[in-house]
Amino acid sequence: MAKKSRKQQPGGTPATVALTTAGTVFTVHSYDHDPASPSYGEEAAEALGVSADRVFKTLVADVDGELVVAVVPVAGSLDLKALASAVGGKRAAMADPAAAERTTGYVRGGISPLGQRKRLRTVLDASAGAHPTICVSAGRRGLEVELAASDLAALTDATLAPIGRA
Repeated sequence: MAKKSRKQQPGGTPATVALTTAGTVFTVHSYDHDPASPSYGEEAAEALGVSADRVFKTLVADVDGELVVAVVPVAGSLDLKALASAVGGKRAAMADPAAAERTTGYVRGGISPLGQRKRLRTVLDASAGAHPTICVSAGRRGLEVELAASDLAALTDATLAPIGRA
């Protein structure tokens, strides 16, 4: 079921390469992405047949001039005030999409919290701990990686905080 691999898989992304290099147990799930889909995260949950509270979206926000990654369930939304508080900031706003893409090395809808071009501070919603595994983008639209929330937190040096809203 879960795979642990030490060699790079063909078509690997920086996220899957980072997981493989770290020796983390993970499973890759792919699906046919529909460019007309209004929500990348909801599309992933539906395509994979996974509850939307177990599929997490990766959002990039600007907190007091610093880009920060927020990982929250697709079933809800990001509480910007809670995110700012979690990193000791005052104000948070969604980052400019072009800046997020340039900094992470991923395209919108495929931004992964793993294997980013420039490692950003990461905050993982505390609800992730309620599940044995969660799914996050593997670095490309139509590709998700399933892993333990504790592994994601360790690999990204994430702060766990209640930053999601139902």
